[in-house]
Amino acid sequence: MQRRKFITSTVATATLGPSAVAHQPVARSTKSFVVKAGKDRFDQPILFRGVNPNLVKISAKDTDGLLTVLEYEGFEKEGPPLHVHYSQDEVFYIVEGEYLVQVGDEQKTLQVGDTIFLPRNVPHTWRQLSEKGKMFYLLQPAGKYEDFFKKLDALKRPPTAEEAQTFALESDMKFVGPPLASK
Repeated sequence: MQRRKFITSTVATATLGPSAVAHQPVARSTKSFVVKAGKDRFDQPILFRGVNPNLVKISAKDTDGLLTVLEYEGFEKEGPPLHVHYSQDEVFYIVEGEYLVQVGDEQKTLQVGDTIFLPRNVPHTWRQLSEKGKMFYLLQPAGKYEDFFKKLDALKRPPTAEEAQTFALESDMKFVGPPLASK
């Protein structure tokens, strides 16, 4: 290996971590795409809790598993159980409504235009405070998060606690507590 390449790759690895250099993209489309408002990337909307549309906007399939972007529209206030993602960072961007987000031991109220970063390995959950809400959220890397929601949606009924935990564990996350209680 030439000295310059060795030094460059060593500095990149030390600065950005091994995954920055080690990830070699596979052949994937180089074409852009548009997902229209209110639509799912593959026209297969997922209903969270059977009521709330959870639309894939950018799929793990589009990014070699590096990123997933979803749009959530809430018509009920209850959010997910307290959970932890072992391999993904998560970001919420609030488009409509107001949300209470718990990250570790902290609680933060988010309003339209607010963004929150949720680091991997830190338990978190949220509760919608307004009658209606909408947020975009992304996971990086994508992991198996889309599969988790598809498995829940395929049940066509609320999952048992055991089913939900099994699906979560298969998707590299774990439920570690209840949803946020209403105030």
